[in-house]
Amino acid sequence: MLVIGIVLSIFGIGFLCWLMFNLAVYALPFFAGMTAGLAAYHSGAGVVGGLIVGFTAGAITLVVGQAIFAIFASPMLRGLIALVFAAPAAIAGYHATLALGRIGVPAEGWREVFAIVGAISIGATAVVRVAGMAYPSSVSRASVAMSDQPQMATTPRIS
Repeated sequence: MLVIGIVLSIFGIGFLCWLMFNLAVYALPFFAGMTAGLAAYHSGAGVVGGLIVGFTAGAITLVVGQAIFAIFASPMLRGLIALVFAAPAAIAGYHATLALGRIGVPAEGWREVFAIVGAISIGATAVVRVAGMAYPSSVSRASVAMSDQPQMATTPRIS
């Protein structure tokens, strides 16, 4: 019975880590939606109004971020957008890794080290996923794939 508990704990922690890496990109839209929804609720919109405002704010945050990332080709602006999306993901990754570290790591120093490594890796994952969400509008997949092919040189025939 003890072995089953250990195996299920390992799978549970693995599932939580997988979920954290997959949802890292959506930390900023979730935060924006939650903030807007709670503000609407506390201003008297009620539960339904708060949910509608929260979902709308989160969706708009995600769509606007993807659109800005896709429209502008400037590496500086794209890097800034990626960092804006990665910062809340890194903070959430820090706290999630710290909470998971409290399950099996007795030393406080090592928990902090693991939490910092988790924050860096989840933040980096968010940057990579934001970069993979949108392609620049001037470049298509077909043109990128065809540019890797060697071109045959044609020489004029002299007859």
